[in-house]
Amino acid sequence: METIVLFIVIGIIIFLFLGVRIIRPTHRGLIERLGKYHNYANPGFHWIIPFIDRMFLVNTTEQMVDAEPQEIITNDNLNARVDAQVYFKVTECEESVKNSQYNVNNYKWQIVNLARTTLRNIIGTLTLKSANSERGKINAELHKTLCEETKSWGIEIVRTELKEIDPPKDVQETMNKVVKAENEKIAAIDYATAAETVADGVKRAKIKEAEGYKQSKILHAEGEAEAIKLVNEAADKYFTGNAQLLKKLETVEASLKTNAKIVIPTGTELVNVIGEMAGVLPLDIKKEKV
Repeated sequence: METIVLFIVIGIIIFLFLGVRIIRPTHRGLIERLGKYHNYANPGFHWIIPFIDRMFLVNTTEQMVDAEPQEIITNDNLNARVDAQVYFKVTECEESVKNSQYNVNNYKWQIVNLARTTLRNIIGTLTLKSANSERGKINAELHKTLCEETKSWGIEIVRTELKEIDPPKDVQETMNKVVKAENEKIAAIDYATAAETVADGVKRAKIKEAEGYKQSKILHAEGEAEAIKLVNEAADKYFTGNAQLLKKLETVEASLKTNAKIVIPTGTELVNVIGEMAGVLPLDIKKEKV
């Protein structure tokens, strides 16, 4: 009897342990009873009825799936190798977690195939060059389409990223040559522009130097003209009468050398000058007659 009780106790303990479930903060749980949804389980300790209840755990953290590389024919009939990544997460609310399990079968696989199909539709309308230069636009269109198609799955598409858009090897080599030629052309234009700028700077410097030299000559000429003007004014004011007197003296000197007799009216400046030169005073004619 004791053995039977012991087995019963052990069986109950095992039964209780079989129903224990621990949910981490990164997950949420859906409990089904006899194949029918029963209740929603948040992180923490839970106990379910073994063999009757089942718990399905759903990861609610951000996840990433690779859309896998594929060959896509672009609008200019080139085969481009395209790969992309999709980042998503299941929303934590009960309704979203239920939708991720009951509205879609294996949402990760569905997202991958939907992303691949969408990329073919988008890139098929673009040329290879525009596809490489408009990655942001492709990402935006891919993200928009995935959000619209998965809104009933309880999933939030966080972002999409194009990993690569690679052309065939021979096309890539041709494109590299074109890019190299364009870069060399741009470098040549930049060099010519720089040289032109330097030449223009030298030209401007020469012009400034010539203008400065011209201005200095003008100022110098104006200074000389002003000086001549001042000399002329001084000569007119102080030298005109004395120059005439000097001429008269020169004439007297020339006459005296030849003992010529000259008659000089009294009271003239020349008499006074001669007298001062000789050290005598002019005679007063009226006094002599008396």
